[in-house]
Amino acid sequence: MVDLSDLLRDLADESAGLDALVAPLPAADWARPTPAAGWSIGHQIAHLAWTDHVALLAATDAEAFYATVTAAPDPTRMVDAGAEAFLAPPVDLLARWRAGRAALSDALVAVPAGEKLPWYGTRMSATSMATARIMETWAHGEDVADALGVVRPATDRLRHVAHLGVRTLGHGFAVHGRPVPTAPVRVELTGPGGETWSWGPADAADRLTGPLLDFCLLVTRRRHRADLALLATGPVADEWLDVAQAFAGPPGSGREPAGRGGVPA
Repeated sequence: MVDLSDLLRDLADESAGLDALVAPLPAADWARPTPAAGWSIGHQIAHLAWTDHVALLAATDAEAFYATVTAAPDPTRMVDAGAEAFLAPPVDLLARWRAGRAALSDALVAVPAGEKLPWYGTRMSATSMATARIMETWAHGEDVADALGVVRPATDRLRHVAHLGVRTLGHGFAVHGRPVPTAPVRVELTGPGGETWSWGPADAADRLTGPLLDFCLLVTRRRHRADLALLATGPVADEWLDVAQAFAGPPGSGREPAGRGGVPA
């Protein structure tokens, strides 16, 4: 079982890496468009600041968290509205993001063992919340890196993103309106140092193998399956490549293959 302190350390490192990428940018570059339609680099950081804020509410004041949901004038635009509301000049936005993520880390440490925090359509433990924050920070960091033409090195922190991606197999099918499969899938992924990370029964008929990075790009819907070196064996594993989604909410349009205007892998 992953220790919360280890997760929070990895979350801090993931956040610091993205912080180092955006902090030196001139203000004009914060307006650069990213692969997410209608979102600039500023929107990406504002989204992270907003989600840290609502996660902090979930960890400290459940009623206030639920109030943000019920008060939303249009629930289908809640994510976009949150990013827009938190958008600010780079200096102010950076300060807010840094303060918010630090406060969230402290709050997650204080969550009593076994307590489940409210979230969108589910409840989760403090460790699951920290894992989700790593996933979000890395995924939106990819959007920022793509906008800047930067290739970030893969790290072992991606195992947390992959773990969440495996655990949300059923969710991916459900949000795409497809029956949730009952057959297990064996997942074997090769990490940046050549190590293997695996999930699921070793004798499962359905299997998914490939690079850890590529699987994380798939489950965060940052690349199309056609641009990834993932090998699916069996009907469930193959269909999963079309619907995998590690985050809450609707799937959106996803990314086009690189040959049709998508971001190259």
